[in-house]
Amino acid sequence: MSRLGPKHVRTRLTVWYVAVLAGTLLLYGAGTAALVLYQLRAELDHLASDDLESVEGLLSFGADGKLSLRSNYHDHPYPTSAQDRLLEVLGSDGSILYRNDLLGDRTLGSAPSPAEGLGGYSVRSIRLPDGTAVRVVSKQHNIEGRPTLIRVGFSEEILWRRFWQISIGMLAGLPLALGLAGAGGYLLAKHALDPIDRMARRVHEINVDRLNARLEIENPDDELGALAKAFNETLARLERSFEQLRRFTADASHELRTPLTALRSVGEVGLRKQRMSDDYRDVIASMLEEANRLSRLVDSLLMLSRAESGQIQLHRTVKYLTPFAREAVNFFEVLADEKGQRLSVDGDETVQAAADFAILRQVLINLVDNAIKNSPRGGAISVRILGLDDGTAAIEVEDSGPGIAVEHRDKVFDRFYRVDEGRSREAGGTGLGLSIAKWGVEAHGGRLELECPNRGGCVFRILLPTVADLDSQSQPQAQSAVNGHLDLDTQAVS
Repeated sequence: MSRLGPKHVRTRLTVWYVAVLAGTLLLYGAGTAALVLYQLRAELDHLASDDLESVEGLLSFGADGKLSLRSNYHDHPYPTSAQDRLLEVLGSDGSILYRNDLLGDRTLGSAPSPAEGLGGYSVRSIRLPDGTAVRVVSKQHNIEGRPTLIRVGFSEEILWRRFWQISIGMLAGLPLALGLAGAGGYLLAKHALDPIDRMARRVHEINVDRLNARLEIENPDDELGALAKAFNETLARLERSFEQLRRFTADASHELRTPLTALRSVGEVGLRKQRMSDDYRDVIASMLEEANRLSRLVDSLLMLSRAESGQIQLHRTVKYLTPFAREAVNFFEVLADEKGQRLSVDGDETVQAAADFAILRQVLINLVDNAIKNSPRGGAISVRILGLDDGTAAIEVEDSGPGIAVEHRDKVFDRFYRVDEGRSREAGGTGLGLSIAKWGVEAHGGRLELECPNRGGCVFRILLPTVADLDSQSQPQAQSAVNGHLDLDTQAVS
């Protein structure tokens, strides 16, 4: 619709409906009138042909050599008198042998052609000099051995009169039909679009503080119900996103405030009085420690932001997992020795996986670091490489800590979530390590599982798809848009 057209959808629908209906009715009316005209003309041709056969037997030459029509001619089947017939008989040389009184000095056509009326009837429409439309049937015939051309014509005025009566009758009723159809169409369109009006009013009431509001679904099986359902699902996703954003903002602010407050406090204490150089070194060391904590938190947040916005691309290669795990875990031997913990790696040396091993290394480092932090002194951390029956590659990280209560297990992968707030903060964690680990595994098309046996401790299990499954995996999981590469140290993702 143009800008000058109706603004409301219901009006535009009604206009289109009426326009289509008008075109359909006009085409139907024109077709009907044309069919009636064709049938009437075919009937007239048939009657004219029958009349010509009757006329052939009534024509004869008199003693004077003139052609005449015997008076004992009975009325032909056409429902008019015999005088309605226009009759003309021509000789082989085109001379006029006979004309009836109704035709007078008029003629039913030009000079005959050799093919006119030869071997059958020749039918055509002509107009007399006075404008009368005439249907003419011609046939060549021998009268008493003399070749002649007989032409019989009947006026078509009655045909056209009936044609125009039907056409005008249809056109006269067209405005009434379109008016009734337009009114009915407008009411139907209004009734059909009323749910959309209610949806629009409801949507206007929804804002950032009322994202829990939903559209009413009157009929979930029709198109409007599907639209309302899709909109409600979108609102639910937005509500979850806003809630996660609020929680993330609050948690990030809380985490950032702690090192910033520590930096300010240490700096203020260091400036209160004159100190020795060693004291200043301690102050600066404390400030650097808090700055490092702040830097690690910012790096982790940046990495998660890039991961969720699709700015990390996976570069897959195929490697054996057991040597890879040993190389990654060796980084923690010093830390484990400080706590008197045993750190071991074992498993199937033949298990392979296709992965971005820079990202997978950070995932494994996060899990091992988490296991060391949560295992007591003298405890044991075990890393196992397994090949499952379905061909899936598994990496298990088991600690000897106190385990995780059931109510916390579904939340440990949430950002900033800590089962033990105080201990995790003292250990230098930010509550982001397991979130990053989960993302890293899922980016490879795998999954990260948590199992806490009754005997204590926890088992984090990385499940990676087989090498053969890579061709069937969806590319959006393997390629997360723009170029980027993950290369963080263990503290940046703890």
